Amino acid sequence: MTKQLEFRKPTAKDGSDICDLIEACKPLDENSMYCNLIQCDHFADTCIVAEQDGQILGWISGHIPPSQEDTLFVWQVAVHPDARGIGLAGRMLADLIERDELDDVKQIQTTITGDNDASWGLFKGFAKRIGADVSDEPHFTRKDHFDGRHATEHMVTIAFREALRKAA
Repeated sequence: MTKQLEFRKPTAKDGSDICDLIEACKPLDENSMYCNLIQCDHFADTCIVAEQDGQILGWISGHIPPSQEDTLFVWQVAVHPDARGIGLAGRMLADLIERDELDDVKQIQTTITGDNDASWGLFKGFAKRIGADVSDEPHFTRKDHFDGRHATEHMVTIAFREALRKAA
């Protein structure tokens, strides 16, 4: 990974490449290509791609929930196997929250299953780097929401604006 990575907003033209990236990042849930197109088109301000030489190596999809205008909900993080081990996901997350469009956002939320060590490491490591605390609680449970077919998803919250304000 010696060539420069570019972080940018996605465009609708990126949808199929993002679909391919997610497919290469097992065990991520694969969305329909149409879902990825909508994310790129409608939510470009809250999503980010990392690209090198025309190849998308990283992707974070997110949105601002209508009832929580101070929250960036991170839906999915994907890093191509060839780009792992260089801190790409954390760099994309840091770049994303610095966008002017996210000035009113004070916290990041995401859901993570208990056994997803990579996601726990990403979000706990990110919070530690910016001096923020991480909280979590069961949100979508195996029994109540997934009919026993999926592990419980914990709502993870990082209140980063307060941490960044204190650090300044």
